Amino acid sequence: DSNIVHQYFKKQLANNVTLLVKVNPLRLKATEITIYPNQDPELREVDVDADIFDDLKADGFTEASAIEFNLYLSGLA
Repeated sequence: DSNIVHQYFKKQLANNVTLLVKVNPLRLKATEITIYPNQDPELREVDVDADIFDDLKADGFTEASAIEFNLYLSGLA
């Protein structure tokens, strides 16, 4: 996993809910973090297919930073 360049995406939803996604393009796995204004973030591991990048673009996700994702993942944000 250390040689994989993950790709990160973000989408702002209604009610200040934010979705952050980290995609592992080699293993076709993704980690999703759902960030709520007054709740703990929800973390999910999901399997994805080869169309994941087209799907994210079609769903309105934009590229995000690894730092932002990892701050939420570690609980520091």
